[in-house]
Amino acid sequence: MVLNNNIPIEVAYETIVTKMRNYFRSAGMKKAVLGLSGGIDSAVVMAIACEALGRENVHGLLMPSQFSTLHSVSDAVDLANNLKIKYTVVPIEKIYNRFMRELFSFFEIGKWSVAQENLQARIRGTILMTYSNRFDALLLNTSNKSELFVGYGTLYGDLCGAMMVIADLYKLQVYEMANYINSSFGNVIPASTIQKIPSAELRPGQKDIDSLPPYDLLDPIIYSLNEETKSAEEVIAEGADRAIVERIISLNRTYSFKMAQIPPVITVTDKPVVPEYKCI
Repeated sequence: MVLNNNIPIEVAYETIVTKMRNYFRSAGMKKAVLGLSGGIDSAVVMAIACEALGRENVHGLLMPSQFSTLHSVSDAVDLANNLKIKYTVVPIEKIYNRFMRELFSFFEIGKWSVAQENLQARIRGTILMTYSNRFDALLLNTSNKSELFVGYGTLYGDLCGAMMVIADLYKLQVYEMANYINSSFGNVIPASTIQKIPSAELRPGQKDIDSLPPYDLLDPIIYSLNEETKSAEEVIAEGADRAIVERIISLNRTYSFKMAQIPPVITVTDKPVVPEYKCI
């Protein structure tokens, strides 16, 4: 997938590295922290941070729950070892279970709901922000442009941070950047991270496609709507499924309130999905 204005992925990489480095310098900060999930987004952000800030200034927190797969944990550890960064494992299962016990009657929690998924994200966000406060480290957000456009993220959870590093890259472009990083720096991102089916791992067997259209359908539609400013009818006339297009637009409108509360976004295009005042 080509970036807006045909910006090559290596230029996008250098732009993000430079803007992150400058942001930290202007803030008088040196250290960064982020959550390592074993997924592609956090892997790319971690590799970028090591280049921009130096690996000695970057710390990863692995926060597995009972829903985290063993391969995701091992992928996160392998990434940290490949990049030679320090990391800490903070399991959240006991914290989550305590919340559930205390809140069961109040929230009438019975069958599974998205509230339980978001609770896990917010526990992780709290741990990350506590580390940030305690050790004077800015929290790097790992959400991408595809997720942001359709509101696929938890306020005060995985949407928190001091800056959104890859929020002007579509999911397919994140994979492209991962391959560029590996070709340039020696396969630091595990192959299994790149090959696995994307999942937030907030419930058993969860996959992104349970909540969203596949990214190879989602990204081109968002690109047409956002970068090319086409109408829904124009996108449909070009062959996109009407139900999918209308659903994407509905998600964007429904979750637009999140845009006012997200961190600043590092931009690499002139068509980010956030207001101008949110752009770095």
